[in-house]
Amino acid sequence: MDWSQWSPRERAVLCFIRKDGQLLLIHKLRGLGAGKVNAPGGKVEPGETPLQAAVRETQEEVGVTPLHLSEHGALSFQFTDGYSLACTVFLAQDLEGSPVNTVEAEPFWVPADAVPYERMWEDDQHWLPQMLAGFHATGRFVFDGERMLSKELAFLPAPSQALP
Repeated sequence: MDWSQWSPRERAVLCFIRKDGQLLLIHKLRGLGAGKVNAPGGKVEPGETPLQAAVRETQEEVGVTPLHLSEHGALSFQFTDGYSLACTVFLAQDLEGSPVNTVEAEPFWVPADAVPYERMWEDDQHWLPQMLAGFHATGRFVFDGERMLSKELAFLPAPSQALP
């Protein structure tokens, strides 16, 4: 895969929320990754920043507003069917409201050290533990359907300040 010429078809976000040693995850009910466990997230709309998209998508998918967000990842996905996606990953340290089920997702809390990687996209196990440990993950992944064919990862210390 020649990543130097790569351009995503779509841009998306994920918003992990950590509170009191727990991580808010969702069982995704429709769209890309339906049936898998993930964080709230979705597509960045025209004219919207990734941060705005992370807040909006979390509100739409689980009915809460994430607070004290910081960017912790930039992930690029290329699928063998031609679909491509760039994803900005955020980590929130609090939330406003209580999670609710929606047509998009069923939210649930898990201990941050007991993430159910076996129910998630295959790439998550390679970058999410480091992100939760305070690193910024940069990753490039090639998938054939739900099967990961290749990965490239790098980690740097994440910025310590939350975004407004």
